[in-house]
Amino acid sequence: MAPFDLAALFGVAGSYLIYVAIGFAFGFILESSGFGDARVLAAQFYFRRLHVLKVMFTAIVVAMVLIFWSTALGLLDYDEIWVNPTYLWSGILGGVVMGVGFIIGGYCPGTSLVSMATLKLDGAFFFLGLVAGVFAFGETVGLFNEFWHSGYLGRFTLPELFGLEIGVVVFLLVVMALLMFLGFGWIRTAMYGKRK
Repeated sequence: MAPFDLAALFGVAGSYLIYVAIGFAFGFILESSGFGDARVLAAQFYFRRLHVLKVMFTAIVVAMVLIFWSTALGLLDYDEIWVNPTYLWSGILGGVVMGVGFIIGGYCPGTSLVSMATLKLDGAFFFLGLVAGVFAFGETVGLFNEFWHSGYLGRFTLPELFGLEIGVVVFLLVVMALLMFLGFGWIRTAMYGKRK
């Protein structure tokens, strides 16, 4: 039953090769989807090019459906999948900071790395800023450690938040994604007169 211990199956070196291959494939797909270009990424905030949103939410929905179908079929032990623990207040602040940085710079951490790998100067500067920010955070987190760990909820997922069965939440998220695709498409058409 998945998840599999890759180090036990392929050895430490073999597992690292698998991780590198997955990372390369992920980066290749991001670049192929246009995610290595800040102009394409920023255009989603103006409803000009919506394929970034569509690609990301399609990936999220497909992964979610596959995870929970695999769990329902007994092929995957969901409890063995790492889910980041929730720290509510620092998570909200971190989301705001990252969102503002994304809008201003046109990149998130992953897309800045993809951009840098394809030799785009703005992506390289954004990634260097990200590294500097990570270093500064690591050096100063002791000053606000209490806030950083505030609002701890542990492994807290949407079914727990809404008090619904997992299947219901998965279904609702699929419907939400489809409605979002349609709605943003209508907004784009209303603002710019054509759809892409």
